[in-house]
Amino acid sequence: MRLTPETVATEHEWVRGHAPTVVPLINETRSHLADSFGVDVDDVTRQAYREEVDTVFADGDRGVNVAGYVSLLRHLDVEGDYPGFVVDETLGRALAKTIAGGDPFATLAGATFHVADVTVHTSGGAGEDDLDAALVAGFQTRLPGWEWTAEKSPFAVDVE
Repeated sequence: MRLTPETVATEHEWVRGHAPTVVPLINETRSHLADSFGVDVDDVTRQAYREEVDTVFADGDRGVNVAGYVSLLRHLDVEGDYPGFVVDETLGRALAKTIAGGDPFATLAGATFHVADVTVHTSGGAGEDDLDAALVAGFQTRLPGWEWTAEKSPFAVDVE
């Protein structure tokens, strides 16, 4: 595989165009998490998802890595799946964390990947399930809608 600016642009358009699949899965995952933790969380719109995809890919360093993971997962299939599940799980979790950004969001996205992975199933290869789960986990973590991310942290130190 060779990553070029053109390849990154192609993967950007693919991820952006995948909104009809990813956004409902984000909202299902958010609903599940909200129920599990007894909180309210806002749904994500296709427009908000697409704008956040643009933000991720506008950061060239992050964009090239996201494009690499996306391309690998889009083309990955392991005959019989189970013996090779480690590679698609590892790539999926890494993609989710890369999309989400630094900690604590990366750790949250890595954990959320496993929640999403349980319910996301495609008719494609082994990597496609993990690709969708990673996009769900990474973008749902980045996007607003969680009350705890809407306010200043109570642990922030006021520096004057």
